[in-house]
Amino acid sequence: MIKILMTCHGNICRSTMAESVMTYLVEKRHLSSLFYINSAATSREEIGNPPHYGTVSKLRQVGIPLVPHRASQMTKADYENYDYLIGMDTANIRNMTRIAGGDPDGKIYKLLSFAGIDRDVADPWYTGDFDTTYRDVLQGCEALLEHCLGKL
Repeated sequence: MIKILMTCHGNICRSTMAESVMTYLVEKRHLSSLFYINSAATSREEIGNPPHYGTVSKLRQVGIPLVPHRASQMTKADYENYDYLIGMDTANIRNMTRIAGGDPDGKIYKLLSFAGIDRDVADPWYTGDFDTTYRDVLQGCEALLEHCLGKL
């Protein structure tokens, strides 16, 4: 089983969207038994809160079910428990590496790197633009899924 942890600052916008999109892509291909997908925050600011209404609305618009979710924070133990720890931006990567105490096994990645793109997933918290975030997340998740399938 491939275990993936999607991570962003608050775990209510991008990482929750990525968890839902990746779960949907895996289920659509009947691969659920091969994957465990979850999401977390690098901060404590939104702990316990539901997904942002913009994420909920965008996923509903594109027909992707929202996974049941309340924001939680990444822990050091997550580094051992997951095969891939996926950050949405450079600041997330820095904070994830700090929380994990380093990245000796090379498990921490920026989502869009799987699509060969060296930029951050757009943060709708600041822009309100969930369309661009969704395009980034979908592109990254599709590429991550292909990468993972190549490892099976």
